[in-house]
Amino acid sequence: MKNEKRIPKILKAVSRYTLFFLVIAFPITCCLMLFIRTMSGNMGLELTSENISTAAKLTFVNVVALSILFAVIDVIRRKITVDRPVRRITKAAEQMMQGDFTVRIEQFKEITANEGFNEIIRCFNQMAEELSGVETLRTDFVANVSHEMKTPLAVMQNFGTLLQTPGLTEEKRLEYAKGVTDGARRLANMMTNMLKLNRLENQQIYPKATEYDLSEQLCECLLQFEDVWERRNIEIDTDLEDGVIVTADEELLTLVWNNLLSNAFKFTGDGGTVILKLKTTEHHAIVTVADTGCGMSPEVGAHIFDKFYQGDTSHATEGNGLGLALVKRVIDIMQGEIRVDSIPGQGTEFTVKIPKG
Repeated sequence: MKNEKRIPKILKAVSRYTLFFLVIAFPITCCLMLFIRTMSGNMGLELTSENISTAAKLTFVNVVALSILFAVIDVIRRKITVDRPVRRITKAAEQMMQGDFTVRIEQFKEITANEGFNEIIRCFNQMAEELSGVETLRTDFVANVSHEMKTPLAVMQNFGTLLQTPGLTEEKRLEYAKGVTDGARRLANMMTNMLKLNRLENQQIYPKATEYDLSEQLCECLLQFEDVWERRNIEIDTDLEDGVIVTADEELLTLVWNNLLSNAFKFTGDGGTVILKLKTTEHHAIVTVADTGCGMSPEVGAHIFDKFYQGDTSHATEGNGLGLALVKRVIDIMQGEIRVDSIPGQGTEFTVKIPKG
């Protein structure tokens, strides 16, 4: 095996030497012939076969010696400026292939390496950094999904076990069956949101802009929660401009308003207030959804648009931490803006600014 690997190296060395020999032999021979002719013409020297033979032998020896010298210099140069960077890059690539995305390559000094290799190294390091971030997100995503699925599955398993208890009353049977249904619904909602978010992030959903009345859309979304505010005695405060026409994707924006209103009602206590406002500027429509609920700290507010993040664990069973991530992605696609202002114990206000057309 070693001999098989050595043969190509020997052939490369021979071919490289032959190339140097031919390159050097031609100019040296031409220069020597020109020198001899000039000397013989100016000084009247007679060229004998003995003189020509001696000159030819000396020329050949010089060519061989210079070819060997240049070949050795070229080998050393390649070892320093080519082979060493290639080995370092190859070794780093092999580490990355094995799943080590923390590997980074130190750049070479311009004296000892071609600047092209440093450019490759810069791109490699940037790629490694990006892949490292993707791997971290993937690991976190898998961990979060596993955790989020574990809770409803455990609830469903417990209620399923209780349903098998003999002699259950009708009331208990319905209660346990509802627990299984709620767990299944939560899993289904989580999967639906995950698919939507994945399609949005991979740009598999493209906005279908149509002209419609935003005021009417907001009213329709709010009325979907009528049973919630009546059951919990929540006051509704609305201030909507009439006839606000926008050109946007109606379905995607419905997703935004439903998520924001759902959060507002979820975190507002009984007897609280949910506020919905709509106003316009020359080029934008501004929607405000506010509540008088528990509010949140700045630390929580900095992460609320992260996937699976739930700042208030007391309401964890009512969501899966994907709603606001969906909202943020939709607003970004619409080239809009979303801002959150919150005071712990006083409430939260989301402000969405979208282009009118």
